[in-house]
Amino acid sequence: MKNNRNISSWSPTSWRNYKAAQQPEYEDKAQVLACLETLRGKPPITTRGEVDRLRMELADAAEGRRFVLHGGDCAECFADCRADVLMSTLQVLLQMSMVLTYATRKPVTRIGRIAGQYAKPRSQAYEVVDGVNLPVYRGDLINRHDATAEARKADPSRMMSGYHHATASLNYIRALIEGGYADLHHPKRWDLAFIKKSKNRVAYKKIVDAITDAIQFMDTIGAVDSSERLRRISFYTSHEALLLPYEEAMTRRETGGEYYNLGAHYLWLGYRTSDINGAHVEYLRGLRNPLGVKVGPGHSPEAIVRLIRSFDPDGIPGRVTLITRFGASNIGRMLPPVIKAVQKAEVPVLWSCDPMHGNTEVLADGRKTRRLKNIFSELEQCFHIHGAMGSSLGGVHFEQTGGAVTECIGGSLKSARQLEHYETVCDPRLNGAQALEMAFLIARMLR
Repeated sequence: MKNNRNISSWSPTSWRNYKAAQQPEYEDKAQVLACLETLRGKPPITTRGEVDRLRMELADAAEGRRFVLHGGDCAECFADCRADVLMSTLQVLLQMSMVLTYATRKPVTRIGRIAGQYAKPRSQAYEVVDGVNLPVYRGDLINRHDATAEARKADPSRMMSGYHHATASLNYIRALIEGGYADLHHPKRWDLAFIKKSKNRVAYKKIVDAITDAIQFMDTIGAVDSSERLRRISFYTSHEALLLPYEEAMTRRETGGEYYNLGAHYLWLGYRTSDINGAHVEYLRGLRNPLGVKVGPGHSPEAIVRLIRSFDPDGIPGRVTLITRFGASNIGRMLPPVIKAVQKAEVPVLWSCDPMHGNTEVLADGRKTRRLKNIFSELEQCFHIHGAMGSSLGGVHFEQTGGAVTECIGGSLKSARQLEHYETVCDPRLNGAQALEMAFLIARMLR
């Protein structure tokens, strides 16, 4: 099938005419239809106004006036829709954003991989667990992680559960922000016990002192606008647009005829579903939401430009974020041709770096991990390559959690022998201390 699509031929259901990768096989088709019909009648989780505001902020970032911090869980679990989990995740993202604001001297847009990141693409459809061949776990939106045949069946009712958990999560985050939890005037928000073990602790403490001094100075001189912005911040949600029936059901036609997916503010196209002739590209191209596009070693520069033009034929800044994920050993060779192709095509994009996925390794016991030194190496190379080519890296994208997990190696966690709290159901995440240390490392590099 050739890519000869035009927007007039698009509808929320037109993706069904294309090959859809990474979709589960549901046994009860009638139940699927009933769940989707119920979802279509539910109130949206986000609003058009919020989505439009994010798109304007991303346009500023694409033009160098903002920086974007995009982070959160690899695959959210319904069981983590808890006050303590959501609060700790928000706290780490707030701390990171303050450090990045200090480093870049720009306002930071915060996007969480939260309140909807319940589905994950997988490299294989089946896996062997204790000698039994089972369907692979595809995220709580689709099936359960328990290693039984019954748990691994694709269950359409989980789409309803996903909607309700996403709604509850975002409602609580909004309540925290409105209730003052996001106010970084309070010293207790800076829990930096981890830096006592870091070789960079003196430099980190200087950054924290500089931030708190600046906040106190603004309060002292009575800078009302700045003080208020520190108390109430904007926060946006995102997830990979993977399970297409669910995404279709969360699509709403707004006044003026534009279509928005109001299950999140921001959606991204995954690395494994980026076939330009596939159903995911068809679905996403008709939305007004800002979109991310994950690209890596499997994409040619020409294919990347075609993807950008499919989503943004009119060249609107902020519409497309190109999220590169090449890995520390590949980025020096693979990123420059992509930047050159995008510059030559004169397509406006916001550049972001995902230093997580290209640096995953499998340990002898079968668990996945990532090393902070490789994550930071890819980030550092990415900043330098963009700078040398007259481009600008406008955002970073991390898989992280506020919890005290031990899944990535580095920082105070020196070796794989210390992975005692390995809790992820999919890919390894930075814990709160490691995520904040990554922000400090970026700050030291940029300053």
